[in-house]
Parts: sequence; C-alpha cells; structure tokens
Amino acid sequence: MELKDQFLRTREETESICAPLQTEDYVVQPMVDVSPPKWHLSHTTWFFEQFILVKHDPEYQVFNPDFAYLFNSYYNHMGERTLRQDRGFMTRPSVAKVYEYRNHVTAAITKVLENNPGDKVLELVEVGINHEQQHQELLAYDIKYILGTQPTFPSIGNYFRWEEERHSHKWLSFSEGLYEVGHRGNGFCFDNELPVHKVYLENFGISNSLVTNGEFLEFMEDGGYRNFDLWHDEGWHFIRDNAIEHPLYWHFKDGTWQQFHFNGLEKLNHDLPVSHISMYEAYAFASWKGMRLPTEFEWEVAAGKLPWGQLWEWTNSAYLPYPGFTRAEGALGEYNGKFMLNQMVLRGASVATPDGHERSSYRNFFHASSRWVFSGIRLVKQ
Repeated sequence: MELKDQFLRTREETESICAPLQTEDYVVQPMVDVSPPKWHLSHTTWFFEQFILVKHDPEYQVFNPDFAYLFNSYYNHMGERTLRQDRGFMTRPSVAKVYEYRNHVTAAITKVLENNPGDKVLELVEVGINHEQQHQELLAYDIKYILGTQPTFPSIGNYFRWEEERHSHKWLSFSEGLYEVGHRGNGFCFDNELPVHKVYLENFGISNSLVTNGEFLEFMEDGGYRNFDLWHDEGWHFIRDNAIEHPLYWHFKDGTWQQFHFNGLEKLNHDLPVSHISMYEAYAFASWKGMRLPTEFEWEVAAGKLPWGQLWEWTNSAYLPYPGFTRAEGALGEYNGKFMLNQMVLRGASVATPDGHERSSYRNFFHASSRWVFSGIRLVKQ
C-alpha cells in the first residue's frame, strides 16, 4: 500500500473508532491515565502539523496557533503544553472544531505526499502513522473506561471482542542457550526495539494459552486477593489502598459475576482470557500457581510458536534500553527513551491493535499498576 493510502486509511480508522460516541463522551477524563477522545483526535493531528507541516511545508497555514500548546503531550522540544491531568477540563475547542482541524491537516499532508517529498518527510509521515495507530488502541482503552465508569454501563456495540481460549492446552519447551532478539528486517519499528542483540536463556516452558476468567476466579475464591504472601509489597499496598478485589470491569450483581464490555454488562464467560489485569495481579496469580511470568526475551523467542494477539501480555521484565540503544536527536528522541524507568514490558498485541501494527519485537510498556490496558496473563514454568 502506498504511503498516502496508508495515511488516509489511518486517519479514517481513528475517526471510525469514535463514531459511536455522543458529544459528551469526547470530553471527560475520569482518571489521569485516560485522555478524552477529543484530545486523542487532536494530538494525533498536532503530530502531523508540528513535525511535518510547520517544519517542512512553507506554504502551510497553521489551523489555530493555540493548538500547539493545547495538544502537545510530553515533547519538551516542542514547547509548553497543558498538564496531562487537565485535558478533561477543555470544553473548547469544540468537538466539531477538532474535526475541522483534522480535515485541514489531513488535506495538507495529502498534498505534501502528492508532491514527491524527500526521504525525511516520508520517514516522519511513517512515524506519524504508527503514532496514530498507537493512539487508536489507546482510544479503545479510554473509551471503554469512560463508558465503564458510568453508573448505567452504556452500550455502543459489539467492539473489540476477544475469543474463548478453547485450544488444547500445552506447555512449549525451549532449551537453554543464546538467542537473538530485537527487530530484524526492513519494515518499520520503534527505536526501543533496536539494536538486535543476543540474550542467554535457561530452559523454560511457556503456556500456549492465556489464563482464563474461570482460572482467575479460582484464584479469587481461594483468597488470592487476601494472601499477602503472593504479592509484591508494592502490589499488596496498591490493592489494599484502592480496595481492589477483582479485575477491572468485573461486577458481582444478582448473585453472579458480570463483566463490562463495549456492549454493556454481560454474564462472565469463564472461557474468555482474563483481561484488564495489572502486573501486580498477574504476578500474584502466577505465584499462586507456583509459576511465574515470562521475561520479555522468553516471550519473543517463543512467539513464533504461540497464538498471540488477543491481549497484551505482562512480562517480568523492566522496560530498559537494549545494549547499544541510542536516542534520536530532537523531539523524536523523547518518544521512548525517556520513559525507561519504573515501567514494565508487555509483549504481543491486542484485539484493538491496528492491522499491520503488531510484531513480535514490539515492546509495549506501562506502569505495573495499569489496569485499563487490554492486558492478560501467560504463564511460564522452569
């Protein structure tokens, strides 16, 4: 697919995710980690405007000079910005004005791509596409959280569904030795997937299935949330301080467990993979089973033999630079490198990951407390 077509499809897909929303849904921010859909629509547009049009198109007319401040996320190189926790206070610009902004920038980027731009612009457009695809997935998380914290659990349709874990369970064995990890090939990757390097792994066995709701319910019924011996100290304090006793979006109503999805509350399906799990909970469950979580390198080595892609899978690896990692100069160098502290790696993809965006070397990362992410659990035994 030509880059222009990929760009236009990406822009359309972002807006299609928001199509079921009502105007009020675009604005709210029920917790700091959740950004309003209006902000996602604007920030992904800001990226193309500020990184490409402002810097590389002398004919471009900025849509609104205030937007450079309102929709910058964390790029210090790009100037001042609103605080993350204040994104939900912005009633202006209106949702309609945000869509005007998107149309303005989409048309301008399309024109640039039709005029045979240089390699630097093409590279930035490719980064912008992948950046917007990341925000498409974040939109799915954030929209679900916005709806899932409403008292009436509204339904917008049957979106982003995972499938039952019904394949025959097996343990896949891998022998100790040196393995090569990191992104290979000529396709796109983020800088944190490089450089390719070798790691030494001990013998390990990894499950071909994700942990299911039914299995996690057994952990709960056995007192897993009350047994401090299963938890990291930080995780134990997290669940105690926040009165957490079950996965996010689980509700015990009318004598049975129910789970919120995009189509509202429904009876808990025991065969679906357990989802919206923090790394703290994933670790405690693994401890209860007498097993552990994979390292990110074990996961990557095993990926070719695993059915993956339903949920991002917590690993027991801290998010750190690979040996020889170098940050890009300027604002793009802020994309990944400066977050390599106090984050844990998740591997795989989820049902909300855009087609073509997934790859086995992809290193997603969140704080261990994160639960609104489409995350699950895969076990390892030694």
